[in-house]
Amino acid sequence: MDISREILQFLHYHPLSSRDEIAKGTAFEGSDATMKRLLALGVQNGDIVVEGKARATRYRLSDQAHLLMPLNLDTYFALDVDERQVQTSFNFNLIREQLPAVSLFTDEENTHLQELQAAFRQHVSEMTENEYRKEIERLGIDLSWKSSQIEGNTYSLLETERLLRESKTADGKTKEEAVMLLNHKDALRFIIDNSDYLQELTISHIEDIHQLLTKELSVDRGIRHRRVGITGTNYHPLDNEFQIREAMRDTCDLINGKSNVFEKALLAIALLSYIQAFSDGNKRTARITGNAILIANGYCPLSFRSVDSIDYKKVMLIFYEQNNLYAFKQIFIDQFEFAVKEYF
Repeated sequence: MDISREILQFLHYHPLSSRDEIAKGTAFEGSDATMKRLLALGVQNGDIVVEGKARATRYRLSDQAHLLMPLNLDTYFALDVDERQVQTSFNFNLIREQLPAVSLFTDEENTHLQELQAAFRQHVSEMTENEYRKEIERLGIDLSWKSSQIEGNTYSLLETERLLRESKTADGKTKEEAVMLLNHKDALRFIIDNSDYLQELTISHIEDIHQLLTKELSVDRGIRHRRVGITGTNYHPLDNEFQIREAMRDTCDLINGKSNVFEKALLAIALLSYIQAFSDGNKRTARITGNAILIANGYCPLSFRSVDSIDYKKVMLIFYEQNNLYAFKQIFIDQFEFAVKEYF
């Protein structure tokens, strides 16, 4: 790892460190002048913020760097859950102050995504209505399968296709697994039939999608009143209904205030999972809500088909624990490219 990256990694976990502390913490072997130059370069690039003067000078990451710098997932998850240095409580400033002030995608990433979107629109314009409907159905089957698999559903993709197309359940599977998959189909049909539904995001819209995804399952409706825990992390979501609704309103305001559709969708998927507003079904609701935003704006939806379920859970955990979106952003970009090339 180059020393500039090591400095950023150190400041991520040790904000407001002095130059000497950074040098010791990174085992830096160069001169003090070189460290000064590296820190000045980080400030110039917008990655580091300086606070104080002279001997009281301290350094911290900028919001942009904290949210979007690469973190090594293998190194991070090599530590046991109780050994990781994490933010255990919900961070309101993330939604109110940090995310509104940053651009989630670089210029190069935005150009790439917009080129893919242009290709999607061109290909769709050349398809018959029947061809388009078939591809949307195929994408919907893949999304229903992968979204459910991430939640522990054991249906295979072929079994899912048979269930959703022929209403035939698979042997040895529970009724709840079939219901979960069929609920995805219903939710997707709803957002496709009402394509402008999420032009403006509201709490009631999110609750509607959650209700479609959890009907006939043992899941409480509406915003939860009780505490929930998340397996594999020491991050604890909000447990007060008033604060949960406050976080949901802040999230809707943030997303509605963004002009970049890719940012809107990514934020919906990440933040609705982070808030955990419901007793169950949060990540499912987040994925369908993100897709509803894409569809409402005429963008290609995501199936997440080629995502490894464990990798998906890891990128969500690192967002919960570090409020870092880099890894999840890479999955989003990869899956948008996959969807455009695979289905359209």
